[in-house]
Amino acid sequence: MRATRMLTLLLVLQGVILLGQWTGNGPITALHAQVPDAGAQRNQMLEELKTLNSKMDKLIDLLESGKVQVRVITPDEKAK
Repeated sequence: MRATRMLTLLLVLQGVILLGQWTGNGPITALHAQVPDAGAQRNQMLEELKTLNSKMDKLIDLLESGKVQVRVITPDEKAK
């Protein structure tokens, strides 16, 4: 008797799932893939490279000006 009830419940649940899939009202929603826009990606990469080049130009100008001081700390000085 108990096995019959379990099988009936299982069949009802399977029917509900199948009905939901047929009608499209199930809990799973369809995912829409997006095609990557290669041209836009390349344009963005070019803009980032231009920004990087301008930052590097500023850094090179600073190093060539001689206004940079480098100080080396030995391990003994770190402990103090």
